[in-house]
Amino acid sequence: MSALDHAKRLIACESVTPARGAVFDAMEAMLAPLGFEIHRFTRGEGDEGSPEEAVENLFAIRRGPEGSRHFAFAGHLDVVPPGEGWSSGAFAPEERGELLYGRGAVDMKGAIACMVEAVAHVPADAGTISFIITGDEEGPALHGTRALIDHMAEVGERPDLCLVGEPTSVNRLGDMMKIGRRGSVNIWLEVEGTQGHVAYPHLADNPIPRLVAMLADLDALVLDEGTDWFQPSNLEITDIEVGNRAHNVIPALAKARISIRFNDTHSGASLSEKIMAIAKKHGGIAKPIISGEPFLTPPGTFSDIVAAAVKAETGVEPEPSTTGGTSDARFLRAVCPVIEFGLVNATMHKRDEAVAIADLDTLSRIYRRIAEAALKA
Repeated sequence: MSALDHAKRLIACESVTPARGAVFDAMEAMLAPLGFEIHRFTRGEGDEGSPEEAVENLFAIRRGPEGSRHFAFAGHLDVVPPGEGWSSGAFAPEERGELLYGRGAVDMKGAIACMVEAVAHVPADAGTISFIITGDEEGPALHGTRALIDHMAEVGERPDLCLVGEPTSVNRLGDMMKIGRRGSVNIWLEVEGTQGHVAYPHLADNPIPRLVAMLADLDALVLDEGTDWFQPSNLEITDIEVGNRAHNVIPALAKARISIRFNDTHSGASLSEKIMAIAKKHGGIAKPIISGEPFLTPPGTFSDIVAAAVKAETGVEPEPSTTGGTSDARFLRAVCPVIEFGLVNATMHKRDEAVAIADLDTLSRIYRRIAEAALKA
């Protein structure tokens, strides 16, 4: 089978987060004939009556000679909801011209299909290869890659290098790879007041002016000027909520939410403390949730391997970058050096998501080169 065939098979499985069942059946059916030992498990069922849904994960390994290097491919089979208005069925893969359409074609079933096709051509005695595949990357990411990392520790497997197949290319396949990512923290802000009639403000305490003053201080913050590899950290106000449906009532509570994407001059904890202090100054409170810390795989042997493979197949020198959102590389970086490289991201999460069929063949060859070189590094 080709990468195109594999991609169609995966896209045809409806796998909106959290993914389970058929799409993992398809993945297992692709890897088992290649000599992989398959470990499938679910996490996050929750207590009785909990709305939390179970997440399926897959760890597959084909062991090379004793003492050989271990290279891992990582990614996710879950996809975001397709939405309305597709030209064809979101889960009915369709070739039209030079493109393959379907939800996940780019993010990231197409890349996983290329990984499978790549390892089919890597000799089994070249070294150990594994797949770290979750069904919970587009969602909360609580029971996906983190659970896979725990599972690998339990079975005594630890890759030397890991490539995540996120769609990193911007204008053409090969023009960008991610050697790091910024961290992410979301913070919920609250200011309590005292409800009352607008005509009698001395009998009430309006929390809105204090919230506005707090947000003004936060919006004026300059967190840093950036680093050699990271852009400046940025704080964005993402929601304001009062919920006051009466025009003549001073509300008792005002809320807001901010999101900070930050570079490696900060930690989630240090930023949370800073925001909590500002909130306290204005009589409010801050409740942070840290989604991930920043990480960097400094340019070196691994990035050279990726760059050489890309240039050999495309003639393009990939730009090493840390831009964009978060990915599960934020967890995997605790296991081994990790780099992200994949397809062109122009249509990810969009209606009529599509991948160039030719790019699937090219990416398969790139992944094969990366795997073979990584196993020799």
